[in-house]
Amino acid sequence: MRTENVDPRFVEIDRWPTALAIEAMLEGQIAAIAALFSQQAKLAEAAEAAAARLRQGGRLIYVGAGTSGRIAVQDGVELTPTYNWPSDRVVFVLAGGLKALAESAEGAEDDRSDAIRQIHEAKAGPSDVVIGVAASGVTPFTVAAVGEARERGALTIGVSSNAGTPLLAVSQFALVTDTGSELIAGSTRMKAGTAQKALLNVLSTAMMLRCGLVYKGLMVNMRVSNDKLAVRARAIVQQLTGVDAEAAADAMSASGGSIKLAVLIASGVEAGRAAELLRASGENLRTALEQYASESG
Repeated sequence: MRTENVDPRFVEIDRWPTALAIEAMLEGQIAAIAALFSQQAKLAEAAEAAAARLRQGGRLIYVGAGTSGRIAVQDGVELTPTYNWPSDRVVFVLAGGLKALAESAEGAEDDRSDAIRQIHEAKAGPSDVVIGVAASGVTPFTVAAVGEARERGALTIGVSSNAGTPLLAVSQFALVTDTGSELIAGSTRMKAGTAQKALLNVLSTAMMLRCGLVYKGLMVNMRVSNDKLAVRARAIVQQLTGVDAEAAADAMSASGGSIKLAVLIASGVEAGRAAELLRASGENLRTALEQYASESG
């Protein structure tokens, strides 16, 4: 298993000058990102297939153990504040449960029965997208959970740093973050962890793009939950419509805090009609604006 191999280049790293050791670590981080480019086409295919299910009301279910599980959770929890993705449509299936985020859960990663139980409790089904993450690709908990989810009809995506592993075999979409051996043998919080985090960021962001939650490179579905974000929301409305600050603030007020609705209102659409356009478009701002433009002649 490549992630467990000892790299002969680094067997004396504990004796190196600190600056030199850090240089080697940073080079490893760069290599970890570079390893993802081989997965570009597969990432796109997986993101489009996943978004198709999510647009029908499906959920994202992240599965993992240990470091991989924590990285998966970090990706999932950021979707709600960034894209206003409903929190009840993000589920975490973790070896040892949520308490394992802050403390080690010895033996939990080997518990296949608990993995299957959690998938059943989550009621994973055909509308859902299940993402299993395991650097080794052999973690029993993660393999069992993803396998069970697939049997229940969920779309399954496996992320591993080792090719030809059980996790990838049970997943419909197999994504390999081939980062090779670590500077500290087996410490997958290093290169493997970096690659996992970057891949999940790219994958989930691509899903959000295909779900219509981004318009002209802006987070138009962002949850406006504090003063800083309120300022950003008004700036987005101004940028997309060309109105002044006061008009943008009025549109945000009339929209009840919805940036997409505010953009339509600031573009001259009556509030009720703006809401209808968004509903008819599946909450896709681009589609709603295009429909309004065609109506306006």
